[in-house]
Amino acid sequence: MIETNNTIAAIATPTGMGGIAIVRVSGDRAEDILKALFIPAKPRECFESHRLMYGRAVGEGGATLDECMAVLMRAPSSYTREDVAEIHCHGGGVSAGAVLERALALGARMALPGEFTKRAFLNGRIDLSRAEAVMQLIGAQGAAAARASVRQLEGGVSGFVRDVSQRLTGVLALIEASTDFPDEVEEEAAAADVVERLEDVLGELRARCDERSARVLREGASIVLAGRPNVGKSSLMNALLDQERAIVTEIPGTTRDVLTERITLGGVVAELSDTAGRRSTDDPIERIGVDRALRAAESADVVLIVLDAAEALDASDVELLQKADERAVICLNKSDLAPVLCAQDIRKHTDAKILEISAQTGQGIEALIAELTRRVAPDEEGGGTLTVRRHIELARTAADSLERAVDAVRGALPLDTAAIDIRLALASLSEITGENATEAVIDRVFRDFCVGK
Repeated sequence: MIETNNTIAAIATPTGMGGIAIVRVSGDRAEDILKALFIPAKPRECFESHRLMYGRAVGEGGATLDECMAVLMRAPSSYTREDVAEIHCHGGGVSAGAVLERALALGARMALPGEFTKRAFLNGRIDLSRAEAVMQLIGAQGAAAARASVRQLEGGVSGFVRDVSQRLTGVLALIEASTDFPDEVEEEAAAADVVERLEDVLGELRARCDERSARVLREGASIVLAGRPNVGKSSLMNALLDQERAIVTEIPGTTRDVLTERITLGGVVAELSDTAGRRSTDDPIERIGVDRALRAAESADVVLIVLDAAEALDASDVELLQKADERAVICLNKSDLAPVLCAQDIRKHTDAKILEISAQTGQGIEALIAELTRRVAPDEEGGGTLTVRRHIELARTAADSLERAVDAVRGALPLDTAAIDIRLALASLSEITGENATEAVIDRVFRDFCVGK
């Protein structure tokens, strides 16, 4: 456990060139260190809390380290609920490094990764789920991930856990009442009520534990274009990107490796991959590309199976269609040409979504983008899914406990038997917010934080 009875300091902004670099100090000696390190330009500015001051950061002997701004935030109205001082230097490593070195010489120690946020948690300003949201927001891959992190930071996860816990506590109260006052609470009616309430909570927990949606928010989605050579995969990739990124020729086998670019769909960052055309070939380099195309499609979130509307299906097309699963979207490309292949022909081999498009003219591209957005963008109604792996694992553990409780009641076991599993579910849920988290869990949460946050 990190000590909380000393003063810490760190640079809170990223390394490298920039307009501003911030040195943050937190702890009992933060005010004394700031007063020794910073001289306001106007002496009458007497370090009023939460007032930004202009002046100079000085080293030993009064030499100017930087012309800067500074602010003192007295406890408990600060990020850590301790006295916090910030010195806003010019960007780059030199000025901030010199100011940090002076703060350490004046009695602060270097902060460990995540120690400022950990102190905010230990001092009761935020719960553990909100602390995790800080790092989620810093590392957000897209606008949707950022929105999910903000909801969590504002207490979305905490509120959900609190609501579910209150409802489970109500179920426990009903069980205790039926046990303590059997003449007033009929056990059979109580059992039916218990099952109904637990199943409602179970449904909500399971709905929140969508690992795929959580992964897509955290890491982005994967969209792979698959099909035989010359069906227009590279042209379609260029159309989706709205730029000439992939090389397009009439020569079969032009694309020999997986070409990946990023695209944003509904606030989710997605990797769009053009792959080598699937066909038998004696070219060893092209064969490697085909193998990589197969592997890319196997792990993709969405597979765009591209077909040529101006040609009949061949054996490789049919094989792709027969293997199409719920991830597939059939793109019937070159629909601007004289049709040979139609949706009815494709329906004989798959039930997957079919869109008629033309990468050359842009026909159907907006509809395809809308379909891709629908598939990768999360449902943000009602707060969305849980996005942190730890939360999902704990929610699933709680759900498993509740399923055992339901089975016990349906098996006509005494209601107080089910109460044991309900209490286990409550313990798992409370670990999400940190109320029941061990020191090892808390340390694990903060070990991946950046220094200065």
